Amino acid sequence: MTEPLLLHDLNQGELIALMSSWDEPRFRADQLWRWMYRSYAADFEAMANLPLGLRTRLASEATVAPLFPKAEQVSVTGDTRKVLFGLRDGTTIESVLMQYHSRQTACISTQAGCGMGCTFCATGQGGLVRNLSAGEIVGQVLYFAREVRLSAIERAKAESRQADIPVHPVTHVVLMGMGEPLANYEATWKAIETLTHAEGYSLGARRITVSTVGLVPGIQRLVEDSLPVNLAVSLHAPSDELRSQLVPINQRYPLSDLMAAVQRYCDVTRRRVTFEYALIAGLNDAPREAQDLARLLKGVLCHVNLIPLNPTPGSHLRPSPRSKVLALRDLLASAG
Repeated sequence: MTEPLLLHDLNQGELIALMSSWDEPRFRADQLWRWMYRSYAADFEAMANLPLGLRTRLASEATVAPLFPKAEQVSVTGDTRKVLFGLRDGTTIESVLMQYHSRQTACISTQAGCGMGCTFCATGQGGLVRNLSAGEIVGQVLYFAREVRLSAIERAKAESRQADIPVHPVTHVVLMGMGEPLANYEATWKAIETLTHAEGYSLGARRITVSTVGLVPGIQRLVEDSLPVNLAVSLHAPSDELRSQLVPINQRYPLSDLMAAVQRYCDVTRRRVTFEYALIAGLNDAPREAQDLARLLKGVLCHVNLIPLNPTPGSHLRPSPRSKVLALRDLLASAG
């Protein structure tokens, strides 16, 4: 049995071509596109302005349900939600929605699992299952957008007022979930193009951040591509010796190559890069590492995000104590 076509895998031109091959007029593709990316429709029955015959065929041959929630965890304060999604083939991924005042950020996955093998990362230790398709990447954002919009409507009903529906229920997207986005470049970029499409979800490219462990060819492609997305680099160490222990891909793309690619990204895009630095007790959190890090990043348009390690079961690695986190922060701040 042929698996239904996931419509979110199609860009607008491909959707127009599909409708044409079904002898449907161009405007049907436009209607479908708006239902998917403006109304976040989860099924074809909701698409009321499509004729019954088209909805019936769509339900038979296609789908707008790339994933479904299997489990959810909510923070004590209620502003962070982590969802375990099931995909159509039984694969699972995790995504997070972080809600802070007017900012609603979706942290999404680009792969099921990860093949980068970073020693402190549970996903990396589990290995790569498969790449996600563009529609599976986009589907995570649309799920959270639908949930944020429904929550706004429910709150308004409870308070007997008209709902204030935001234009972008999810205001920012960070590709920092499971997987290495630049190792799944084609699907990742197609998803970004869909999310930023002016007639679709229409999210500004500057509100999207792509994170990488340092795949230099992928960073070079980001520089050449047309959308000014933000770049975040998982650095975690200021020397090749230590970084190769933590991030094995550093053996292929050492710091000299990585920093040259980052500098070119800054020069061409004029965008500030974020360097993510997971603080691991007794391993990369001494004043010497902070000084080496300051020297490595001197003159680079950047921000350093210090992150106490999130310990994983079975690992001996532990997060740095808060006193060391603050000490390193102060050393980096004093170095500019």
